[in-house]
Amino acid sequence: MTAEKPGAQAPNGRSGRRPGQSGAREAILAAARVRFSEAGFDKTSIRGVAAAAGVDPALVHHYFGTKQKLFAAVVELPVDPEATLRLIEAAPIDQLGATILQAVATVWDSPAGPGLIAAVRTLLGGSDPDLARTFLLEVVLERVRLRIATPEDDGRTRIALVASQMIGVLVARKIVGVEPIASMPIPALVAAVGPTLQRYLTGEIERG
Repeated sequence: MTAEKPGAQAPNGRSGRRPGQSGAREAILAAARVRFSEAGFDKTSIRGVAAAAGVDPALVHHYFGTKQKLFAAVVELPVDPEATLRLIEAAPIDQLGATILQAVATVWDSPAGPGLIAAVRTLLGGSDPDLARTFLLEVVLERVRLRIATPEDDGRTRIALVASQMIGVLVARKIVGVEPIASMPIPALVAAVGPTLQRYLTGEIERG
């Protein structure tokens, strides 16, 4: 096998490696946006993004680290969601509803909140609904779904209900400013809404 020469052309006509080449980061982001939109988070790989961008997978890792951080960059999140997801993942199942709202509302109200709300506004009002669905259902809530899924119930309806409730609270609290939700202390908000989220996750729900 002969060694690949620098600048050698890949089968798609693009250079096989572009370490440091101007525009490589932007090419990776553009390729990732398309892949995440078309295939979703789980079915998108770093290798697939690299191939679409015409770069080595190591360069994707160099710029973005993990696939989750790459997705956060695509949707322009000002924070890495992993820390929040770890808090949710560590919660007992019977406290998931309250924990989800506590963790997410804490980020909303943090110094990173305005940037996060701006990113969510872009997702919800943008021209790429697939990316918004991927963010909500495959990045934010998929780990929760896997925890509550049973052989009889895959949890997808439950997670969709949780997503709808969380979007409603976010819009009321941070985008429209509906009182008293907008100024309600987080513990009071969790006490009011957390039980509804918990019922969606583990309680009885009607299935028409």
